[in-house]
Amino acid sequence: MTRLFTGAAVAVTTPFIEGKVDYDSFKQHLTFLKENSIQAFVVNGTTGEGTTLTREEKTTLLSLAMEVADKQIPVIAGTGSNNTAEAIILSQEAEKLGVDGLLVITPYYNKTSQKGLLAHFTAIADAVSIPIILYDVPSRTGVTIAPETLEVLAQHPNIIGLKDATGDLAHLSRLQRVVADSFSFYSGNDDLALPFFSLGGHGLISVLANALPNDYQNMYVAALKQPKLAADIHRKLFPLVDALGVDVNPIPIKVLTSHLGYGAYSLRLPLVPLEDAAQNVLTELFDHTRKDA
Repeated sequence: MTRLFTGAAVAVTTPFIEGKVDYDSFKQHLTFLKENSIQAFVVNGTTGEGTTLTREEKTTLLSLAMEVADKQIPVIAGTGSNNTAEAIILSQEAEKLGVDGLLVITPYYNKTSQKGLLAHFTAIADAVSIPIILYDVPSRTGVTIAPETLEVLAQHPNIIGLKDATGDLAHLSRLQRVVADSFSFYSGNDDLALPFFSLGGHGLISVLANALPNDYQNMYVAALKQPKLAADIHRKLFPLVDALGVDVNPIPIKVLTSHLGYGAYSLRLPLVPLEDAAQNVLTELFDHTRKDA
């Protein structure tokens, strides 16, 4: 069976300079990621600060991602919204650009019922003809996709996978029971990537892979046949993954992308940078982790 991707995809950060998108650094970063085993680009998502980007900025970022990907790896556009009509427009515009798939988050703030989730995702899926990965992250949205809801949604021909950022592996097992084997599950939690793989997960949409792309792809490959090696990679990465919890994503990871030279350490309000001391802790731990690679 063919999946949109397997292994490590990256939720790409968006670099800024003096308040404007730094497209040159974005393209350089994507090139680095592609050259270091990343299996898919996810653009304009939470890690990419998609909610603060203009429609024109989103379009340009997607166009650059497709240029770098050059049809060798998929480009997935984050097009979710708590406004179904807006999500449809964003999804249709991304499809016209030629992206390979969409990542669509559950509605947030005006969170809905399971009946509302069915109507919301179905309306978006009916409006496009490319694959959709649902995105479930209750820590941000306050709502979780129930197994009974996913069972219905997975029957739509355009809904082909789920990014599961619930952090609940028992929930993953419940979801797996109600869908066909062709349905794809991707972890949205770097710290749980290895157990997620061991339970049959098909990949990961990673934050830390912005800075360490090879490691997560190597972990995925090793998890299939070399569990001890996969566990060793997990143990090596875990302290850095844990340290990224110092503040909300993407505030910490942008310290590392800037440290690598892919743009200034800059975020758009309401996000604000870490204090210098916290930045130093992250960069020192990152350098140590990379040295041990």
